Amino acid sequence: MTNLRLARCSRVAAGVVALMILPVDAGHAFHWPWQKDKQNEAAKASPKPAASQKPAVAEKRGAGKKLASDEEPVGFKCDPTTFRIIVDVGHTAESDGAMSARNVPEFQFNLSLAKRVVDELKSNGFPETKLLVTAGKARPSLGRRVAAADALKGNFLLSIHHDSVPDKFMENWTFEGKPSHFSDRFSGYSVFVSRSNEDFKTSLAFARLLGRQMKAQGLQYATQYTQAFMGRYQFDLLDKDVGVYAHDQLIVLMYPQMPAVLLEAGSIINRDEELRMASAERRAIIAKAVTSAMKQFCGVATPPLLEAKQGGAPTPTQPGIAPILSAAKAEVVSPAATDKPQDAAPPAQPEASSLSPPK
Repeated sequence: MTNLRLARCSRVAAGVVALMILPVDAGHAFHWPWQKDKQNEAAKASPKPAASQKPAVAEKRGAGKKLASDEEPVGFKCDPTTFRIIVDVGHTAESDGAMSARNVPEFQFNLSLAKRVVDELKSNGFPETKLLVTAGKARPSLGRRVAAADALKGNFLLSIHHDSVPDKFMENWTFEGKPSHFSDRFSGYSVFVSRSNEDFKTSLAFARLLGRQMKAQGLQYATQYTQAFMGRYQFDLLDKDVGVYAHDQLIVLMYPQMPAVLLEAGSIINRDEELRMASAERRAIIAKAVTSAMKQFCGVATPPLLEAKQGGAPTPTQPGIAPILSAAKAEVVSPAATDKPQDAAPPAQPEASSLSPPK
C-alpha cells in the first residue's frame, strides 16, 4: 500500500513539473487554458506505475473497436453518507474563462451552477459533498486545484464549466452599449473524460449516466466536437447517444487521484442559450440530473430518467443575466480564502510556491 501511495504521489508530482513548464497561450480566447500540448506530453509525462494500472480497462481502451454507447453503464456501490464528491468551480475569479455574449465571465456562471449542484447533492443524501473554489492565474491554479481535490480525500471530482467557441467562429455585436462577441451556430452540453485518468472506467460510467439524465430533460449535446473544422478542438465521441467525449489532455481530468468528469453545462456564447443558462430553472434541472446520476452511480437508487418538461426551461428576458452577475459577485470570497476548498478542513497542502512557476 505504501509503495502504491508513493507511486501515485510521484505521478502527481510529475504532472505538476510538466505544468510548471507549460507555456501559456495568452492570446487564445478559447477557455481551456490548461490544455496540454500533445507533442510535449509524450516527452514530459512519466509512465504510469504498473501498480496503479487496471489491465482490463487499458486493454479495452486500446482496442478502439466499440463505442461506449454500445454498452450499458457499469454499476458501482458506495455509501452516500461517506462518499465525498468534489464539485470544482471551473476557472478562477482572476482568470475567469470565456466571456459570454452579454459580457458575463464564465467563472460566475460556473460558481452559481456549482453551488446549486452542491446544495442538491447534500439535500439528497450526499452530506460530504464539497465545493472547490480555486484562486489565482490560470497556470498556477491548475496544480493548486488538483492538489486541493486530492488533499480533501475526494472519491469523485466533477468540474463545472460553460462552453464557448474558438475565435474563428465569433461574430461581433453590441449589448447595452458595449462591444461583445457571440456565436449562435452552436449550442448544447458536453461531458468530458480523460483516458489518462487512473480510473477511466469509473469516470466514463458516471459520465454516461449524467449524459442520460441531461438528455432525459430534453437537453441536447453539442455535436460540433466531432467535426474536422474544429481543428485541435475535435475530440473522440465515446458515447454517441448522450454526448460523452474524450479530452485526454486536461489536467483537471488527468491527474486527480480519483475518477473525474468535466461538464460543459451549455453554451454562454450562444445568445439564446446564455439566457437559459442564467436562469434558476436551468440550474435546477442540471443539479437534479447530476444528483440522479450520482444516486444511480452509487447504487443507492435506480431512479427512472427524469421526465423532460415540454419546451425545456423558461427563457428569461435579457435582464435575467443581471441576477447571475450580482449573485456570483456576492458569493466570491477573497483570493486568500479561495486557495482552500470551501466547507472543508483539508490536510495541510503544499505551499503555492511549490506548485506555481516563478512570476
